[in-house]
Amino acid sequence: MHGRRSNPTAPTPPDAALCGSPVPVSDLQVLLRDMAPQRQPGRWRFVAAPSDGDLGACRPLAVFREPEGTTWLVDDHDARRLGVEDAPAHAWIMLGVYSDLQAVGLTAAVSSALAEAGIACNVVAALHHDHLFVPEADAGRALECLRRLGDDRR
Repeated sequence: MHGRRSNPTAPTPPDAALCGSPVPVSDLQVLLRDMAPQRQPGRWRFVAAPSDGDLGACRPLAVFREPEGTTWLVDDHDARRLGVEDAPAHAWIMLGVYSDLQAVGLTAAVSSALAEAGIACNVVAALHHDHLFVPEADAGRALECLRRLGDDRR
């Protein structure tokens, strides 16, 4: 993302003090033990970008280009602006542990635990943290499942 968000409902980045270790963690057991899942504000939708690619006033949280077209991850405010508020709503869960991009097994462990609970999950890895997008109706169960997964490592 570039610059300040003009959307008043858009989340601000988490406080650095809440984000765990300043050194990326690669040990799977430590990642799971310290993942500290936190639901972020808002409802999020994966939508097709307009064919002209014009952002207009929209501020996607994430953009991914595929051969079939570009996907935007937008909040409800932007979904309404784009006329796609009927796209499935997702809750955003950030894993608070500072995960190393070269770490092995975190995505598999998290997605397996959620799959066993019958919860769909879309994972976005960023430089500092992993971000999970789960159906909004399943957000509470997903947080509980992730907390149990972490507690099992203590």
